Amino acid sequence: MLFLILSILCSVIVGVIFKISRKYEANPSQIISLNYVTALTLCYFTFSPDVKAIDHNAPLEIYTAVGILLPIVFLFLALSIKFMGIAKTDAAQRLSLFIPILASWLLFNEAFNTYKVIGVLVGFSALLFILKKPSDNTENKWIYPTMVLFGFGIVDILFKKIALYTAVPYTTSLFLVFLISFAVSLVIVMYKAFVTKENFAVKNIPFGLLVGIFNFGNILFYLKAHKAFSENPSTVFAGMNMGVIILGTVIGAFFFKEKLSKINILGLVLALTAVIFIVFSQLQ
Repeated sequence: MLFLILSILCSVIVGVIFKISRKYEANPSQIISLNYVTALTLCYFTFSPDVKAIDHNAPLEIYTAVGILLPIVFLFLALSIKFMGIAKTDAAQRLSLFIPILASWLLFNEAFNTYKVIGVLVGFSALLFILKKPSDNTENKWIYPTMVLFGFGIVDILFKKIALYTAVPYTTSLFLVFLISFAVSLVIVMYKAFVTKENFAVKNIPFGLLVGIFNFGNILFYLKAHKAFSENPSTVFAGMNMGVIILGTVIGAFFFKEKLSKINILGLVLALTAVIFIVFSQLQ
């Protein structure tokens, strides 16, 4: 249970760091690029990935797709936290689990039981309520959490495909994905430096290092939690998604004074309900 709690904490802390970085006018793209430097270093020394194990039969096109998507989705995550807050962004990120579920139904003809159907319907209802703006908020950048939802949903599908290729250890695949993501994020930073004249700022370094540490910690502890609960993976699945939604809401409301309407709160409750139904569907 300790690994699961640590994974939840790491996931939410990433959002908190992005939120705090706003006060210092830190640059999200530079933070994300530095994050991958840290994640790559930690991944290398923790898992000792064997890059030589990757041959021409490996799903290189999937590695590339995930590597390109991750830093882009991370940018939308930072923007969503900036304009919509931690609570709504974390909920949207966790509701992204419905994208691979729908894909398994529409693309792979997976059978849906009653619990799963109810979970999906409740989940989409939750999303509508969560993204509804408070009446006194004239700026509702719903596009950002929506992109977070679809982005992480697609990434989740691709990671599942990577996991199916067992000839390469998952941690080695993860290292290669981080490497591609770093290259893409570096291109974005260089583009902004030379085209939009954004200068590199030293203040982005600590934020980037911290995001990288907790981003990697989230992955590391999540994998360890799955190993500890190998006979009951639904416990990890439910605990992670519900824990992040609850903790993100509490931190957003009490520490950052994020405004949530009664409709938004209802949406968060529905999001938790949807996760519960999805867990029950996995047990059938």
